[in-house]
Amino acid sequence: MAKINNKTKIEVTDGVLIPARDDSSIFSAWRIAFYGAISVLVLLPVLSPEPYCHVFKFVVGFNEDWHFDFASSGLVKTFEVTVLSIICALIIGLLVGLGRISRYPVINRICTVYVEVIRGIPLLVQLFYIYYALAKFVKIMDISAAVIAMAICYGAYISEIFRAGIQSIPKGQMEAALALGMTRSQAIYRIILPQTIKVVLPPIGNEFIALLKDSSLVSILAVSDLLRRGREYASTAFYYFETYTMVAIIYLILTLFFSRLVAIMEERMKTDVNQG
Repeated sequence: MAKINNKTKIEVTDGVLIPARDDSSIFSAWRIAFYGAISVLVLLPVLSPEPYCHVFKFVVGFNEDWHFDFASSGLVKTFEVTVLSIICALIIGLLVGLGRISRYPVINRICTVYVEVIRGIPLLVQLFYIYYALAKFVKIMDISAAVIAMAICYGAYISEIFRAGIQSIPKGQMEAALALGMTRSQAIYRIILPQTIKVVLPPIGNEFIALLKDSSLVSILAVSDLLRRGREYASTAFYYFETYTMVAIIYLILTLFFSRLVAIMEERMKTDVNQG
């Protein structure tokens, strides 16, 4: 929540609540949620090895001897989809963000239409469209379709982050660069973008967390992520409550862990800006 011109502006994101680093309370909401989730994850297999221990092994990717198997790990597949998607989304977001501030009307309009259209279509629909609908013309593999759909979707949101970040840099920076003989393109890439990166890193980190959660949607494309592995186990062992409880706890721990990293990164960015 922020105040602009004496008016209150409410901002809501898809990510988890980013913890404040100055909150040193032992019983802060983040600590209760994070350490509570870890405790439950550890205690459930101990108190009830059957079925929680077997659920954890199957979903995460351990064999009977507790040897980690990357090929069958839902955790590895989840991170694979998330990391590939965020990298592609960053590239798309940067290019579209630059297009949104372009002085060329055609480029500006194309990028604006892309953002409006993609943000108006649910991610689940985009996943179905790329994997099933486009199969009429071209066959796209399951993980490729998942990465493409999520990159296109989140690229639209990240482009707005880049656009806002670029526009937050004082105009005097551009004017000074042009006065030194740089072209507009040189000024953007050498002066504006390096400063923009420090501004946009925290919100991009939040988008990464949201993307990590939304990666569970790719299970509908037969991608063996955490949720898909959980569904496979539950459908054979019929432990639906235990399986989805374990999957939910693992997702909770992951999102809370990365929310703490984003909070630390945001605090360091603010420190660097204040020192600069």
